[in-house]
Amino acid sequence: MADIKEKMTERRLPLPDNNLRIGVFVCDCGSNIAGTVDTEAVREYAASLPGVTTAIRNKYTCADPGQQEIQQAIIEHNLNRVVVASCSPTSYEVIFRKCVEGVGLNPYLLEMANIREHCSWVTASDKKAATEKAKKTVKVAVARARWLIPQDEEQIQVTDAALVIGGGVAGIQAALDLADSGHQVYLVEREPSIGGIMAQLDKVYPDIECSI
Repeated sequence: MADIKEKMTERRLPLPDNNLRIGVFVCDCGSNIAGTVDTEAVREYAASLPGVTTAIRNKYTCADPGQQEIQQAIIEHNLNRVVVASCSPTSYEVIFRKCVEGVGLNPYLLEMANIREHCSWVTASDKKAATEKAKKTVKVAVARARWLIPQDEEQIQVTDAALVIGGGVAGIQAALDLADSGHQVYLVEREPSIGGIMAQLDKVYPDIECSI
């Protein structure tokens, strides 16, 4: 164990917090999840995982009552990590990050387990298999939550300019489009003139005129 910690320190990886207080929130999503997955069994399983202080089942976790329940649990149980087992993080992670941030928890101390698209929807004909997969998915999310550390978002000044490399037809068009959008453009071409292969052609379709 000492060797593992030493290697983690060398790689600057965060060590898991010994004072973990993880809250797991399992969503029914109406019948989208609960119609296939035994969400109560998943909640009970989540409650038994190391570091989990509380596990709560919600009918619709993304709705206002569900979010309020998450915030209340964070305050009541002094949670420092949150795992939401519900739908796709692509659609709902931002919502839940704002939710936990609303009661003072760093938004990056949130982990999501997708038990709808990855469990109930793909294993709709086998409730037992879907439930077991959901349990494993939550277990992985809880394990990942153990390694989360607070993150800060930085505002970085960006120069409103674009560099286009290559003065062929594509490069010229890209530079024109960017310029028309109001950006300053730098067009770089290694040859003495722009135009690329097009400039070397004698005639072009459909007018059979000089390409220059």
